[in-house]
Amino acid sequence: ITGMTCASCVHSIESKLMRANGIFYASVALATCKAHIQFDPEITGPRDIIKIIEEIGFHASVARRVPNAHNLDHKKEIQQWRKSFLCSLLFGIPVLILMIYMLIPDHGSMVLEKNLIPGLSIVNLLFFVLCTFVQFLGGWYFYVQAYKSLKHKTANMDVLIVLATTIAYVYSCVILTVAIIEKAEKSPVTFFDTPPMLFVFIALGRWLEHIAKSKTSEALAKLISLQATEATVVTLGPDHSIVREEQVAVELVQRGDIVKVVPGGKFPVDGKVIEGSSMADESLITGEAMPVTKKPGSTVIAGSINAHGSVLVNATHVGNDTTLAQIVKLVEEAQMSKAPIQQLADKFSGYFVPFIIIISTVTLIAWITIGFINFDIIQKYFPNQSKHVSKTELILRFAFQTSITVLSIACPCSLGLA
Repeated sequence: ITGMTCASCVHSIESKLMRANGIFYASVALATCKAHIQFDPEITGPRDIIKIIEEIGFHASVARRVPNAHNLDHKKEIQQWRKSFLCSLLFGIPVLILMIYMLIPDHGSMVLEKNLIPGLSIVNLLFFVLCTFVQFLGGWYFYVQAYKSLKHKTANMDVLIVLATTIAYVYSCVILTVAIIEKAEKSPVTFFDTPPMLFVFIALGRWLEHIAKSKTSEALAKLISLQATEATVVTLGPDHSIVREEQVAVELVQRGDIVKVVPGGKFPVDGKVIEGSSMADESLITGEAMPVTKKPGSTVIAGSINAHGSVLVNATHVGNDTTLAQIVKLVEEAQMSKAPIQQLADKFSGYFVPFIIIISTVTLIAWITIGFINFDIIQKYFPNQSKHVSKTELILRFAFQTSITVLSIACPCSLGLA
């Protein structure tokens, strides 16, 4: 499954599949981009399952046990998040420097706080220019993912990030425009510093996440690539003389076939040596660097290397029954299995985004109500406020500030990024 960005994507796929008729169990692993599904073949099948997944806005295909199939190429995602991070960082560092500068008590006789025109200070103009670049260049991929999510009526972390940064940006633009129209003596406090910092940290997280994902699938691909791709199946005459040799794909080797392995070749299947003697390098299974002696009656392991001497092997375990195939299967199952706490986190994250949006809206409504009931509570946050600014404007400004704070703080939270 491709197109998943966070744990809430996992939850939406799992819950949709579990609601489908004929599916008993569904487990989706974000790290490997795979799903393990148990279903009743009388009711549903792979084509229907893929259709269900694609209806929610993700791409799916049946997993194949081929070396290349496992190496899910994350190069494209790694490149795009790297680009997004570097773009956000380029404009984010000046924003960070300006933020630190503003925190210094006597910062250079308030040079940057001087107004260029009434209501617009130098620092707010700089913030606006830098933030605009980050919002639409660094944040482009977030917008794309959020749009896809909303199109399929789901809300993932990208929706929350885009919502928080867009509201902070639009709110800052609006109060700055109002201040310029009203020719305010002092430029207002804006949220232009929020979007660049959020995009920098989250794009860095996504970049590192995709690098880690590519390593996971790479390790499994390397394990599968140890398997031989072809085998020499021989037909023996009455006195163990070779009558005929045939090159076949390793998947077509059957139990009981006699396979010839030449020096330097890989054993294609698990089996017993019936003729010849040699040394085999079995370090891939046992970790033993010293070659092991193989003589008639000895067992050989698929994937191990025949050091010297040609041998004939009677195939006992083929295809998915070989030791190597079993190890690959165990590794895959280990990656698919989830600890109960992880299942709980996935479940929570499905409700996390709507929950934060509701809390943020409640915060906005609560502070507007408090402001109109008891204005003094709001006024103490604006001690040096100009007399021209109306009471309603102050209440709305404060309500939006608290509401945006709730949204912004929820974006880099550990549950959201898990």
